[in-house]
Amino acid sequence: MKNALQHKVDFKTKPLGSLGKLEDIAVKIGMIQNTLSPELKNPTHIVFAADHGLADEGVSPYPKEVTYQMVMNFLSGGAAINVFCRQNGIDLKVVDAGVDFEFPQGANIVHAKMGRGTKNIMKEPAMTVELCQKTLDKGRDIVNAEFKKGCNIISFGEMGIGNTSSASLLMNKYTGIAIEDCTGKGAGHDDEGLKRKIAILKAASNKHNVSSPLEILATYGGFEIAMMCGAMLQAKANGMIIIVDGFIVTSALLAAYNMDKTILDNCIFCHCSGEKGHKAMLDYLGGVALVDLGMRLGEGTGAAVTYPLIKSAVLFLNEMASFESAGVSNKE
Repeated sequence: MKNALQHKVDFKTKPLGSLGKLEDIAVKIGMIQNTLSPELKNPTHIVFAADHGLADEGVSPYPKEVTYQMVMNFLSGGAAINVFCRQNGIDLKVVDAGVDFEFPQGANIVHAKMGRGTKNIMKEPAMTVELCQKTLDKGRDIVNAEFKKGCNIISFGEMGIGNTSSASLLMNKYTGIAIEDCTGKGAGHDDEGLKRKIAILKAASNKHNVSSPLEILATYGGFEIAMMCGAMLQAKANGMIIIVDGFIVTSALLAAYNMDKTILDNCIFCHCSGEKGHKAMLDYLGGVALVDLGMRLGEGTGAAVTYPLIKSAVLFLNEMASFESAGVSNKE
């Protein structure tokens, strides 16, 4: 199939390789769907939200109340991710994976709360292995629901004060890269704040002795990260295209990758985050991002913004004329 797809790409009315990364995406999507004429159906973006016990240590300059306040902003349609999903015709779902707030039952939110935030990693694992497994399973269920409605391309975002710290710890444990190189300013630390954050994360990293991918995720992850990991694993099992956004989303992919190496076959890395550590994550996974816009907002905004590029790759493969059909002479 790969050779047939490459042949189809190469014989479009253009110089060889002249559409650059769009050609790579077209071939990859054709491989995922095992067809010369792939389709993008019901694109869906899921934002998982949860609180982190580690936020009590001051790893973020923002109070954890911002998590539920931003979720309310998502629900009222006012966040960046709402704007970009509306712009590009992407269905947006918001999931309460573990926010320390009770949303009204009538709210347009997926109620999947696994707890009112994780435990403080400085004192104990973020969650038990059993609870982590239940969180993974819930993520799988949420993606399956979208798949059954006809979605075949999916992306993820997150909201959770303190979750860049969780992502840095996961990166450190899964890759062996030093905490200093895994940790950035997150949602607005100054230089002094970053120093404190690094010191806290070093202490947290040294506190627990874990080895298996599931233990690492349970000890250092968040409910939103673990649920996203399960969602990614199910998307792979369903043969869906997975658009991978920035730092925190990629930390969930690191966990998923350590559970199923083949998941990368279905992943398109859309955006290189401005958050320190993301480029090293991509290098570890062998991924090359489509664009680097210097964004580090979160919410999965990089995925929503770059979706039109992925759409362009499929459209040129399906609709652009070949040299033969257009009666255009190819090079000798």
